[in-house]
Amino acid sequence: MATPIQASSSSTIGETSDGLKVQSHVSIGANDLLIVGPGVLGRLVAEQWRQEHPECQIFGQTVTANHHDELEKLGIKPSLKGTEYGGKFSYVIFCAPPSQSADYAGEVRNAASNWNGEGSFLFTSSSAPYDCFDNGECNEDSPVVPLGKSPRTDVLLKAEKVVLEWFVLVSSSLSIMFLLNFVYTETRGAHTYWLSKGTVDARPDHILNLIHYEDAASLAVAIMKKKPGGRIFLGCDNHPLSRQEVVDLMDQSGKYDKKFEGFTSTSGPLGKKLNNSKTRAEIGWEPKYPSFAQFLGVSM
Repeated sequence: MATPIQASSSSTIGETSDGLKVQSHVSIGANDLLIVGPGVLGRLVAEQWRQEHPECQIFGQTVTANHHDELEKLGIKPSLKGTEYGGKFSYVIFCAPPSQSADYAGEVRNAASNWNGEGSFLFTSSSAPYDCFDNGECNEDSPVVPLGKSPRTDVLLKAEKVVLEWFVLVSSSLSIMFLLNFVYTETRGAHTYWLSKGTVDARPDHILNLIHYEDAASLAVAIMKKKPGGRIFLGCDNHPLSRQEVVDLMDQSGKYDKKFEGFTSTSGPLGKKLNNSKTRAEIGWEPKYPSFAQFLGVSM
């Protein structure tokens, strides 16, 4: 079990009985990392960050204490949202989804307030704001939908705006964003949800952009180490697939016992074909799993 965060005798990590957040007096090192929202991606980032910095401390900030025991076993020092650490971190990554917050932009702003501007602040977002819904080509520089067009994209755009504004205020070179689309493992992702449902009311020709969780984590770590400033990077394997192609590959692989019956819709928006060649060239990164097909051990 990880060493617990040290606090003064009159304070504890997280939340007191009267609901007040308390300050924790911790010594924060130059390579220590704060992960806001240490879920699947955050935990893999922690594992890979520790490989790069074996002596570092890794802190995980959560909304509830439900998974704190799990985090401690992984060597992540858990704390509740709003905890004050008595210092700021050179490296902060925000991995929390918008579904758990009524003020997502505010959550991102609070996370950024724990960054000292000397390393990297990384915000993991989504490719949803890119204004392409016809299965067309899309890259890091493609236009985004206007603010006010969609409540879903507004949440992300406002949060991304917070990051860029913080970058301007705090540092001239040390703030970035990182966008994800379809993140998977063999047993986690939209594909396993489809199997659990049997049929899904969605169109089969909608294009998705995939990246394995391990590759998403390795790209996140590579970006933080590179310390680029005020930039947008894409996380994908450059092998976009339609929903139908994903389930066809699953059938070919023989790795799944359940049989997906099919997508039942013929209407609705299409997707986009992301290309992150610019990200790869600048960061010097390549995925461990170049495509979903290669991950499953089948050919297209």
